[in-house]
Amino acid sequence: MKIKSLIIFLLALGLLAACAEMNPHPMDMDLAVQNAESKADHEALAKHYEEAAQEMQVKVDEHKKLLSQYESKSYLYGRQAEDIKAHCQRLIDVYEKAAEENLSMAKLHREMAR
Repeated sequence: MKIKSLIIFLLALGLLAACAEMNPHPMDMDLAVQNAESKADHEALAKHYEEAAQEMQVKVDEHKKLLSQYESKSYLYGRQAEDIKAHCQRLIDVYEKAAEENLSMAKLHREMAR
């Protein structure tokens, strides 16, 4: 019984570790936006938003590849194939929107830097 409890504990711990944010924001965004006054401040914010947009675009590209795989080999996924494809498409849409929003914020801060 102890071994079973230990295995469950280790699995739960692994799940929590997998959910941990691996790339936290390098700065407190609320504070950075509130305190941005100089050209350098706005340039730094613009750079941050552009990097975030690039990260989102990488996720878009990854999920597009996955979606292509799911579409070409949907027979491997049985009844869940349509759900998996819909989920993947939804993630693509969300990440694309996030990339657009980040680019919009970057543009705004570039204009403020002028």
